[in-house]
Amino acid sequence: METKYSSLIKNLKARLNTCKTENELLKIKSDFLGKNGLITKEFLGIRDAEDKKYTGQQLNLLKKQAESLIAESLVRIQDLSVSDNAIDISLPGRNVSEGTRHPISITINHISNIMRGYGFRVEQGNEIETEFYNFEALNIPSNHPARDMHDTFYIDTKKLLRTHTSSVQIHSMMKSGAPLKIIAPGKVYRCDSDPTHSPMFHQLEGLYIDEDINFCHLKGILEKFVTDYFQREIETRFRPSYFPFTEPSAELDIKFRGKWLEVLGCGMVHENVLKNVGINSKKYSGFAFGLGIERFAMLKFDIRDLRAFYENDLSFLKQFRGIS
Repeated sequence: METKYSSLIKNLKARLNTCKTENELLKIKSDFLGKNGLITKEFLGIRDAEDKKYTGQQLNLLKKQAESLIAESLVRIQDLSVSDNAIDISLPGRNVSEGTRHPISITINHISNIMRGYGFRVEQGNEIETEFYNFEALNIPSNHPARDMHDTFYIDTKKLLRTHTSSVQIHSMMKSGAPLKIIAPGKVYRCDSDPTHSPMFHQLEGLYIDEDINFCHLKGILEKFVTDYFQREIETRFRPSYFPFTEPSAELDIKFRGKWLEVLGCGMVHENVLKNVGINSKKYSGFAFGLGIERFAMLKFDIRDLRAFYENDLSFLKQFRGIS
C-alpha cells in the first residue's frame, strides 16, 4: 500500500515539475484531489481495507502531502510570472509630467517679493472672522450695504467669512501697535459670481503706519509698485473715492492698452480705525491699499475669463510652466 501511495506522490511530483501555468496546476489538482481524482478514489476503498483506521491515517497524510506540493508549485509559478513581468531597466524611462505653479500663487509671490523690497512684511490671518474685525474696527457702520446677508457669507450671528484681508490689519495693529508696515495676502469671500467675479477670490492689502506718513508716501509706493510689477513704465492717475476705513480715499487707474483701468483702492487710514485699535492718531498716521490678485494676474498673463483660474484645466495651467 505504501508503495502504491509512493507511486502516486512520485507521479504528482513529476507532473508538477513540468507545470508552468496556473491553469495547468488546476488540472493537476483536479486529477489528484478532484471529485474523481486518483487520491480521492483511494478514500473510497477504505471500507474494503483490513485496517480501516490505519489506511485512513495514511490516506490523510497522502492528501496533505499532495496539497502541500501543489501549494508550493503555485508559489513557484506566481514567482515566475512576476519575474516575467519585471521592469526592464534597459528600456527608456516614462515621461513624467512636471507640475506648475498656479497663476494665483505666482502673482501672490511676485507681488509679495516686490513689497518685501519696499520693507513690508507678510502677515496671514483667519478666514473666519467676527463682525468686529471685519467691519466695526474698520469704521464700517451697521447700515453699510457690505454687512447685508446678500453680500456677506454669515456662518452664524457672530461669525462670517472675511470679505477682505483688512481684518488682518486690525489684528496686526492690535498686536504690534505702531510703527507697522505689512501686507496681507489671502482668500476672501463675497456673494458674487459671474465671468468677472467669484464668490471666493484673493486679495492683497497693505498697511503702513508711522509718524508723519502722508499721501505722497502712498502715491510714491503705488506708482513704483505698478512699474515694478509690469516691468515697464506705467502711466497712472489717482481718482477721489470713498472707503469707510480711509480718509481721504482714492482709486488708482493705470493706462493699459490705451485705456484707463482701475486696479486698486487706497487712502489714508481713518482716524477712527486708529482709535479702535488703540493707536494714538495724534502721533501716528498711515496709508492702506488693497488689490485683487486675480485682476493683476489677468492683466499680467492676458487671461480673459476669471473662471479659468478655478476650472483645473491642465492645458491652461501648463502655460505657466517655468514661471515662479
